[in-house]
Amino acid sequence: MAEIIRMPLLSDTMTEGKIAAWNKKVGDFVKSDDAIADVETDKATMEVVPYVEGTLLYIGVEVGKAAKVNEIIAILGKEGEDISSLIEEKQAPQENEIKKVVENNNDTKMSTLPKELTVITMPLLSDTMKEGKIVVWNKQVGDKVKADDALADVETDKATMEVIGYADGTLLYTGIKAGEAAKVNDVIAVVGPDGFDIEPYIALLKTTHVDAIPEAKPEPVANKESNIQSQHTETHHISNDGRIKASPLAKQIAKEKGIDLSNIQGSGDAGRIIKRDLDSQTPLAIKKATTTSIPTFVDGHEGFVDTEVSQMRKIIASRLGESKFSAPHFYLKISVEMDNLLTNRKAINAQSDVKISINDMLIKACALALQKHPGVNSSWMGDFIRQYEHVHIGSAIALPDGLIVPVIKFANQKSLAQIATQANELYEKARNKKIQPAEFTGNTFTISNLGMMDIDEFTAIINPPDACILAVGKTSETPVVRNGKIVVRNIMKLTLSCDHRVVDGAVGAAFLQTLKSYIENPILMLL
Repeated sequence: MAEIIRMPLLSDTMTEGKIAAWNKKVGDFVKSDDAIADVETDKATMEVVPYVEGTLLYIGVEVGKAAKVNEIIAILGKEGEDISSLIEEKQAPQENEIKKVVENNNDTKMSTLPKELTVITMPLLSDTMKEGKIVVWNKQVGDKVKADDALADVETDKATMEVIGYADGTLLYTGIKAGEAAKVNDVIAVVGPDGFDIEPYIALLKTTHVDAIPEAKPEPVANKESNIQSQHTETHHISNDGRIKASPLAKQIAKEKGIDLSNIQGSGDAGRIIKRDLDSQTPLAIKKATTTSIPTFVDGHEGFVDTEVSQMRKIIASRLGESKFSAPHFYLKISVEMDNLLTNRKAINAQSDVKISINDMLIKACALALQKHPGVNSSWMGDFIRQYEHVHIGSAIALPDGLIVPVIKFANQKSLAQIATQANELYEKARNKKIQPAEFTGNTFTISNLGMMDIDEFTAIINPPDACILAVGKTSETPVVRNGKIVVRNIMKLTLSCDHRVVDGAVGAAFLQTLKSYIENPILMLL
């Protein structure tokens, strides 16, 4: 089914965006994390990422031309798919309304939501997201809201993110209770004029899946704030009504650090407080780590504790179950001597400002080995095999709700220090549920390392869309025979899980031999 790509809301003051460049042309296959276009807004030039895969069937706005927020700019779908009806929709005026045919006593009539209302829908916050769970409503029905207020926190399969309404007014309606989930694009809230009677439209809102109205997008805080250059030497962060102007990310950081925003001078547009204004602030309070409840075991008593399945765990179950039973797995095991790598790592860390971990060195070694064995750096696409010309290494980490795989992109082109720095930043974001979709998608190969948890060896399920995943065990002092003598060496066991539709045994084995040479002779990684 074809997917419509609309002009996203990339800043709180944006009304339209100008296409600076199309990075794809009609007929090209587009991945979910591809930047299909560069868009110039009132703040900066930013990328448009579709978060869906398909062939680019239609481009609706030429380079140099502008499109209003929510206007159709492109359509993705299957090659040859008929999209004429969608193109006709693009030509029609875009209105902020819901229309639905209601049959009553064999009579048909059209129900329309008034234009002065802003409908907030469940946004698509990651490429694998099908629904989002409302963790908490930050505003209640009847509250006054501003365009940059975070109306709710939504738990996806990857992280907990804010939903911004981008509308001033009163919160008139919330369609989903805290703790409940809504499908992507379902109506979750309505903002409008104070005193507006929403009651006659509630039945319509509850039964409508919206595809043709503006969606509430997650504010691209990192991109926006890093690209905005302040043009003000003196700024005022408190508006005329006494409200402190700050980005949602800045508000969240201030809340976690216990910082009083009224004492902070904003450097953003019109004096808005943004993340960089808080980077140098000293926390006044330390956020306590959450603890997991532990069942109480009582002699002679039967009992159990039920734990609700998180969105992350649901997706892990779905995707890895599909991978295990659709991709024919086979496994290749190899042992590598770690003595030279450990010695070199110690020497590097003695000189480096950035601490290099064993995992960082494994990421680099795998990236270089994948350059020499691109057959492993591939994906099964159903009718064809895609062999990538870039190396993006996913590094799986464990969170309380399950696994997430931050991606170190172009790892083959990065130094060990760059890999370590980026990996640590991504891991921290993932643990704090601040990681963004572009940072955990696009992997071409994955590493799962349980060595630090004292695991000797294990096999891992392939992480789609990869064709292989490397399972890393611990490093142990092991007696080995060298030149007829028994000596002790630090040995690590590696297991490569391969999708036999893409990778044959000889191809996987050759990759492991090259990887072994890099690990046992790390100086080769510097050549």
